[in-house]
Amino acid sequence: MLVAFLTVPLLAGSAFAHAVAEGDKGYIQEITGINLLPFIYLGAKHMVTGYDHILFLLGVIFFLYRMKHIGIYVSLFALGHSTTMLLGVYFHLGINSYIIDAIIGLSVVYKALDNLGAYQRWFGFQPNTKLATLIFGFFHGLGLSTKIIDYDISPDGLLPNLLAFNVGVEIGQLLALAAILIVMGFWRRTPSFFRHAYTANVVMMTAGFVLIGYQITGWFVS
Repeated sequence: MLVAFLTVPLLAGSAFAHAVAEGDKGYIQEITGINLLPFIYLGAKHMVTGYDHILFLLGVIFFLYRMKHIGIYVSLFALGHSTTMLLGVYFHLGINSYIIDAIIGLSVVYKALDNLGAYQRWFGFQPNTKLATLIFGFFHGLGLSTKIIDYDISPDGLLPNLLAFNVGVEIGQLLALAAILIVMGFWRRTPSFFRHAYTANVVMMTAGFVLIGYQITGWFVS
């Protein structure tokens, strides 16, 4: 069941990672002033449709069972994501979108390998998973800020609108996390969980490599 869910990014195409829909793009470019509710909606929509976010979150909580631990890791990701998204747009700190999206793909690969115990087997040590979650959260936020900068958001009401967008992102993250936890909760109760956990993480890692390859190719041909 979960393996089928993980294959969606491979079929959907990597072009939509961190993308903002064309209709939303036009709306962002046209409106001025403070528009809190629309930006909350746009932020939530971005998170629940951003499969790169969802894949990374899935990888982070894959083997976490206690809500306390889940809360710590999700909060670290939210802190990193929110910080660079807000600062990146406010101070107009854009990064090449192909490079940042390739790094985001790398975050998915990193977490899948971590779940597979690859670092302990290959290098004999375990990376600091909390620090890695925070750092990759920074990159996920930069990915979104880069897209927003490209859409020339109006400076009129910029800070309130960005804060509203970030609130929406966090709402969307909670909704996505709730859906993941429900699915994982049912799956973990079945005998197939540990039998198919390896395959699920390999599929997740493959999705990350597809995103990396797509973005690197786009960087060279653009």
